[in-house]
Amino acid sequence: MKTFLRNNGLSVCFFLLFVAAMAGQIIFGFEEYNKELIEEGASAVTLSSYFATGHFIESTFENWESEFLQMALLVVLTIFLQQKGSSESKDFDKDEEVDREPLASRKGAPGPVKKGGLILALYKHSLTIVLFLLFALSFLLHFYGSLKDENEQLSLKGKTLETASQYITDSRFWFESFQNWQSEFLSIFAIIVLSIFLRQIGSSQSKPVDAPHMEKGE
Repeated sequence: MKTFLRNNGLSVCFFLLFVAAMAGQIIFGFEEYNKELIEEGASAVTLSSYFATGHFIESTFENWESEFLQMALLVVLTIFLQQKGSSESKDFDKDEEVDREPLASRKGAPGPVKKGGLILALYKHSLTIVLFLLFALSFLLHFYGSLKDENEQLSLKGKTLETASQYITDSRFWFESFQNWQSEFLSIFAIIVLSIFLRQIGSSQSKPVDAPHMEKGE
């Protein structure tokens, strides 16, 4: 167990933080949703019923969508674009390890590299493919949850429900998306630029403290 935690401490820590934050979202989201229902004269729902509401689905996947989008774009754009001096950028003035062609003979090479062909071609882009698929899935679930929540609110007020084709152009849905996207893009911009001039000793996201500003982080 000690060896496992030592080797996987970063992922374990972030997974536990995710679980804790998810629990907080559920607890307070459940309370907020029932508060809104009672204010509208409806009956409160149980916790198990809350998981099927548009309120829960929309609030969850609205955020996941933006996270997967920014990660996918960062992976793709760092192939073609550089930021001189940033720890998040390649150095286009020299060969980088990440650009080398895969060799099946390399010790410990993953299975797809040894198989070659179409499997290798897909594996070479597998990180980007999976991130964009996760973004697409989250986007669809966000849309479904947002539409469901909108219709739940309209139903409480006795108004006509919206169809998916009507809601796809609704300002609420796109406001929910863009308010999250802009924050993700800002955070990536911040780490790219700040890592040029600022340091954190011991972090893989920082250059050595004594490194020149315009030197790429390793």
